[in-house]
Amino acid sequence: MLGWDMIKLHQSEVGEKIATFRNVATGEVLEKPFMHANINPTSKPHQSLVDAGITDSTGCIDVNPYTLQHERFENIFAFGDAIKGNTTRNQTAATAQCPIVKHNLKQFMEGKELNAVYDGYSQYTFYMSHSHATGMSHTWDYEPTPQNHWSSGYGLFGAAYFKYQMKTHLSAGIAYTSFKKNHGPPHTHFNPSYDPLEHNEYLQQKGVDVEALRNIHNKGGVVPA
Repeated sequence: MLGWDMIKLHQSEVGEKIATFRNVATGEVLEKPFMHANINPTSKPHQSLVDAGITDSTGCIDVNPYTLQHERFENIFAFGDAIKGNTTRNQTAATAQCPIVKHNLKQFMEGKELNAVYDGYSQYTFYMSHSHATGMSHTWDYEPTPQNHWSSGYGLFGAAYFKYQMKTHLSAGIAYTSFKKNHGPPHTHFNPSYDPLEHNEYLQQKGVDVEALRNIHNKGGVVPA
C-alpha cells in the first residue's frame, strides 16, 4: 500500500479497527479493516538542507548519480537514503556507495579525476516463509541485475538461499560493529581501484557523456541520469 496517507483511525460498532487512507496521487479514499499494521511515516527533508539549497525538488540531496558529488557544490558528497535517484534505499545500497564516496572525496582533495562510478546497485531479501527466501537486485532506474530473483522463493533453493542470507546478514552486522581497523565494507581488506571514466563499462552502457561528467563543475556540464 505505497503512496497512501492514513488520515483517520476508528473502531466499528463491533470493535473492529478500521483505518482510512487517501491516495496521495489520485485523492481516492478507502477504508481498510485490520488487526495489525506496519505503517511507514511520511518522509520529509531536513529543512536546514532545503534552506541551504542542497536538495532538489524532491527534497533529496542533489548529487550526481554516478560520482555522488553534488551537482552544484563541488565540495559536498553524499550517500545513503538522503540522495536523489531511482534506486531502492537500504543498507546494501549505502554499502555499495561508501567506497565510491571515499575514493572520489580523496581524489577531489588531491585535485584528481573523480573516476569511481556508482551504478545504482541495491539488493533486498524477500522472506517468503519461516525458512524460505528470494531476493531482488537492480541498478539505477530499477534495471534488474543478473542476480535478480535468481533463486525461487520455495523448495530446496528457497531454503538454501534463506540460510545463505541469514549468514550473510550476520557477517555484515559483525563487520559494521566490530570497529576493527580496515578499509571498510564491502571490501574490508583492500581499497578498490577504478578505471578512467572513458573506460568505465557502465557509463558506456548508459551512453553517458563522459566529458560532461568530467567537467561538470568546470564547464557547467549536464549529465543525463
